[in-house]
Amino acid sequence: MKYTTVYVGMDVHKESFTLACYTNEKEEAEYVQRTEAHYSKVISYLEAMRFHYGDDVTFICGYEAGCLGYTLYHQLTNHHVRCVIIAPTSMPVQQGKKKVKTDRRDARKIAKCLAHHEYSAVHIPTAKDEETKEYLRMRDDHKLALKKIKQQILSFCLRHGYSYTGGSQNWTKTHLKWLRELKPGGMYQEILEEYLLTYNNLVDKVERMDKRIEEMAAEDEYSEDVRKLSCFLGIKTQAALSLITETGDFKRFANAQQYASYLGLVPGENSSGEDQTRLGITKAGNRHLRMLLVEAAQNYGKGQIGHKSKELKKRQEGNSPELIAYADKANERLRRRYYRMVLARNKRTNVAKTAIARELACFIWGMMTGNAA
Repeated sequence: MKYTTVYVGMDVHKESFTLACYTNEKEEAEYVQRTEAHYSKVISYLEAMRFHYGDDVTFICGYEAGCLGYTLYHQLTNHHVRCVIIAPTSMPVQQGKKKVKTDRRDARKIAKCLAHHEYSAVHIPTAKDEETKEYLRMRDDHKLALKKIKQQILSFCLRHGYSYTGGSQNWTKTHLKWLRELKPGGMYQEILEEYLLTYNNLVDKVERMDKRIEEMAAEDEYSEDVRKLSCFLGIKTQAALSLITETGDFKRFANAQQYASYLGLVPGENSSGEDQTRLGITKAGNRHLRMLLVEAAQNYGKGQIGHKSKELKKRQEGNSPELIAYADKANERLRRRYYRMVLARNKRTNVAKTAIARELACFIWGMMTGNAA
């Protein structure tokens, strides 16, 4: 039998790869093999498979997005091997309570999904976007560490009977002065000083990174799009740059609903016959962007409908009147909808924020694809 296309499923891990071939002619996975975790082993495997399938066969390889990132994809494509990175949440889920999971089964499953096109491919960013995205995520990691050290300092003071009475807000200049003037005595003094030293280092790092992010956002590749997205309430430079680098080409989504689905912000559904049951959001998408948009949605629960702060007006400078009008319409609509959901319909604030985040994603898609109307 002459084969034209062979689909190679790869279950990849840090230490090993498990490979399996699948053809639509046979409709089964075969030649399962475990190799070392190196792209050269994959290429050697493909060359060996030509003995079974013929020299003219075309191989299409695929693996689930995970710890290897895009490294294996770039290594294989540089050696002229077609490769796909599969979004794990888009693959069929095994039904039933009993489940057997092994590397061999996973490799077969991936190969079958490739052949039957039962998957969604992960977007491959440009080298520039990938570098910028990694920098933004590194900044978020340091911001999270800063939040953690703040909690540790406050817990330390609480455990040893030190209560700040200089105001209702922590981490103001007055509060920091109070912390530095504390004299717990003994080794407690050394512990507090180490905590504050870590806090100061992280504050300096985050400030330095924020300045670097502003510089990256001002580069030619990003400046125009960052300026556009900053017209929306709650979206500043860092959030705008994250949306651009992690989404890539917004036009790869046919409509706004598809973009919201990519972010996992659309509601799930469990319906049968006449019974329709709406579930919570799917969360089957880019978790980082989903979190950013939910955080941005919190800003629509503050202020008066139609009011524009001086900061927002400044961010909107340099954009066309049409784009500003589109963003103003979105901001007004979303703020009004938030108040209606919370005050008139007694919806929980988290439910309202998620609904606003979903609609905000749709407005963002409209702006970035030229469908602002």
